[in-house]
Amino acid sequence: MTETTSGTSTRKGKSPRKGLKMERIFTSSGVHPYEEIEWERRDVVMTNWRDGSVNFEQRGVEFPASWSMNATQIVASKYFRGAMGTPEREWSLKQLVDRVAGTYTATGKEHGYFASDEDAEIFDHELKYALVNQLFSFNSPVWFNVGTESQQQVSACFILSVDDTMESILDWYKEEGIIFKGGSGAGVNLSRIRSSRELLSSGGTASGPVSFMRGADASAGTIKSGGATRRAAKMVVLDVDHPDVEEFIETKAREEHKIRALRDAGFDVDLGGSDIVSVQYQNANNSVRVSDAFMRAVESGASFGLTSRTTGEVVATVDAQELFRKMSRAAWECADPGIQYDDTIQDWHTSPETGRISASNPCSEYVHLDNSSCNLASINLLKFLREDDTFDVGRFGKLTELVITAMDISISFADFPTEKIGETTRAYRQLGIGYANLGALLMATGHAYDSDGGRAVAGAITSLMTGVSYKRSAQLAGVVGPYEGYARNAEAHKRVMRKHAAANDDLRTVGTMEKPIHEAATKAWQECLTIGEKNGWRNAQASLLAPTGTIGFMLDCDTTGIEPDFSLVKFKKLVGGGSMQIVNQAIPRALRNLGYPQEQVEAIVEYISEHGHVVDAPGLRPEHYEVFDCAMGKRYIAPMGHVKMMAATQPFLSGSISKTVNVPESATVEDFEHIYFEGWRLGLKALAVYRDNCKVGQPLSTANTEEKAEEEPEPTVVEVNRPVRRRLPKKRPSETVSFSVGGAEGYITAGSYPDNGLGEVFMKLGKQGSTLAGVMDAFSIAISIALQYGVPLETYVEKFTNMRFDPAGMTDDPDIRMAQSVVDYIFRRLALDHLPYEERAALGVLSAEERRAQAAGEDPSQVAAQVESYAQSAPVALGDSTEQETGGPARDGAFATDRDTTSGSRGTAEFAEERQGFVADAPLCVTCGTKMRPAGSCYACEGCGATSGCS
Repeated sequence: MTETTSGTSTRKGKSPRKGLKMERIFTSSGVHPYEEIEWERRDVVMTNWRDGSVNFEQRGVEFPASWSMNATQIVASKYFRGAMGTPEREWSLKQLVDRVAGTYTATGKEHGYFASDEDAEIFDHELKYALVNQLFSFNSPVWFNVGTESQQQVSACFILSVDDTMESILDWYKEEGIIFKGGSGAGVNLSRIRSSRELLSSGGTASGPVSFMRGADASAGTIKSGGATRRAAKMVVLDVDHPDVEEFIETKAREEHKIRALRDAGFDVDLGGSDIVSVQYQNANNSVRVSDAFMRAVESGASFGLTSRTTGEVVATVDAQELFRKMSRAAWECADPGIQYDDTIQDWHTSPETGRISASNPCSEYVHLDNSSCNLASINLLKFLREDDTFDVGRFGKLTELVITAMDISISFADFPTEKIGETTRAYRQLGIGYANLGALLMATGHAYDSDGGRAVAGAITSLMTGVSYKRSAQLAGVVGPYEGYARNAEAHKRVMRKHAAANDDLRTVGTMEKPIHEAATKAWQECLTIGEKNGWRNAQASLLAPTGTIGFMLDCDTTGIEPDFSLVKFKKLVGGGSMQIVNQAIPRALRNLGYPQEQVEAIVEYISEHGHVVDAPGLRPEHYEVFDCAMGKRYIAPMGHVKMMAATQPFLSGSISKTVNVPESATVEDFEHIYFEGWRLGLKALAVYRDNCKVGQPLSTANTEEKAEEEPEPTVVEVNRPVRRRLPKKRPSETVSFSVGGAEGYITAGSYPDNGLGEVFMKLGKQGSTLAGVMDAFSIAISIALQYGVPLETYVEKFTNMRFDPAGMTDDPDIRMAQSVVDYIFRRLALDHLPYEERAALGVLSAEERRAQAAGEDPSQVAAQVESYAQSAPVALGDSTEQETGGPARDGAFATDRDTTSGSRGTAEFAEERQGFVADAPLCVTCGTKMRPAGSCYACEGCGATSGCS
């Protein structure tokens, strides 16, 4: 977006300086970017599916017609500012973007970033175009705070420091609490604190860092992050040579044993449960910082020394392999600790003369100086895939320049939670540009995520992004000066730039798609080195890969960060209410790229819609299955596939990668050792591994429909999978149907959850007090309790329809003229009233109108859709009436089924569980109750956009 640095701009009280000369890429002169977009009004009403209560309501909000209802709901509920019901309340995306972009543009002009007012206007228009068209997004704090009367905090990631004094430890508690209150997360390394084996100056024995973790954990559990209900996000790191490292490693594993004991005793220890607060250390991610010396000792089977924090002397010697196995076993048991590779981190450090990198933010993607912060932004990669399936290298590069410019401007007006963090951030200006939708991009272009081709594309894009970012940073240094700490770190910074460029030279292309991307990256790195040698760089850090949880939904991304697709099918919310199941838009495009004709594409997509996977899809060749492998399900990506993808992108990132490698429940401790070791060997900076179903404090996960491998005999941990009962509220909707079967009369009363899910059934037959009436009452109670524990209604329909016994025969129900028994009738009636058409059709239960349509050669599903539409009719919201009334096709061109899922699965995770026979091991959203989806090393709710910790 720049291309030269000519012209001058006078700043307040400062001497003239050359500014950036901007050029239009996405916009046209004389046309405001909003004028090129179709806008529409919508009503946003968000409810909690557990009790039907309204979480958020704002009617008449204005958004582009191309934005999904899900993105609309998340932005309106989370990012619009102003008290509800007042004139100050924002109601249009235009107002939100104007508030944010206007602040950036005004600050840029004030600080001499632009060569002229015209260049500032171009920047303003280009930024607004990119935001309203979902090309990229800033992190959540920007949308929360910029342009408001509150503190203009723009950073989501923080790193603190703790020294070996009580004053410093107490300052840590306070600073962490302030950050949590603001809705962000923080990380800290406790290795400076002397161990419990060392003496205090008074002669007593020190408590050790693990003991001080208790206080910080209690504080984090008490403070509602950002004033909301989710827990705070924090990272605690300890160096592998600390004398208390074994205690640190086993801390959370021991607590997990306690959780199991409490659960088996009947206590509520689920995530957010009333009794989980009695368990310690649950509010932090723990990581061990390992050195190359330690990993080489593991490799050779040597011993390793633990050193005193006060004297630096070796106070104990341990078997490196045994310690490494303890780390792996603890992570196998409870997912903690993760691992960080210290020498790799320091080797890519641009500012080592200022200090070491000792910690990371909670999700491990930001690794830089203590008492610093980083603001993030992520690019939507799928927006740069052209119709001919080539990647738009030019526009991607120009957007990267625009985003880096804006991110650097934000540091000039940003507020920070502590003065120390503000000083360091202003002096080193750390940025964190990244991307989302990589998994969708690879699938759309026919690349398997776990393939050399997929990794080559990912590596080339990441190299181009970082190369352009640092080139722009060097250009900014020529305009507004390098970062303050550059002079003392110049040689180190140049060395790291050369390392990135050398890694780019080593990247080997294997297909045609990544070749022009790699060529552009090579050019960008050459220009970066040339300009940087002259000007220095404006930013000590430029890029990383963040989870993109909430903003991923804002961008309507299929996949977050570096992640592959979670599931091949997702749910789209409709403008008029309800939702529809759609096959991800990348799938038909991938099939066409793989050479399948349109007829086969449609057949395969229909199969995926029904089954949720591609195995045995009609006409799909087995060698193409891998293209559609997902994070979980019937065909999931192998753990090392995730590690290799991280390794393919890590050399081109200033920071690290937020990602958890998920492994099946059958994984062994040896598997963890292998993954952790390979992460070091492949040059990663940090790594976390999560074994399915290893934590009690989250919904449990097993693939019940697939044969399990024999359990690992050691260590012995007995898992007891216990469902949770979802009770009906005191006041709930119900429906009573009277019936007659073979002359016997009775009643069915069906009670529902406020969101229409069936929760109880009472069947009355025979005189009160008779044996038959008593048996039917007992049967009703058993069915109702089972429904509340999650047994699907369709399971009962399958089991009890066609059951034969007297009374049987004619009924008075026009939809069910004959019944084999009272039970046969009851469950057919319940199916007609409470199951969607597709599930009923599979079970052979159709209404009279549907059977008539079928006999006439018509599509009975259309009859079902009309009936459901009539039953769910409500005042039509402002906007696209066609989509509101019919649930029309997805605007993004994805293939959609005709099934309305309002009363069925409530999200993509639930659908995947239902169709593929596994349970996604993720927490329920504490805001709206929807099961969350993995997003990097966090979880994000596609219902309301809430995250489990990372912003």
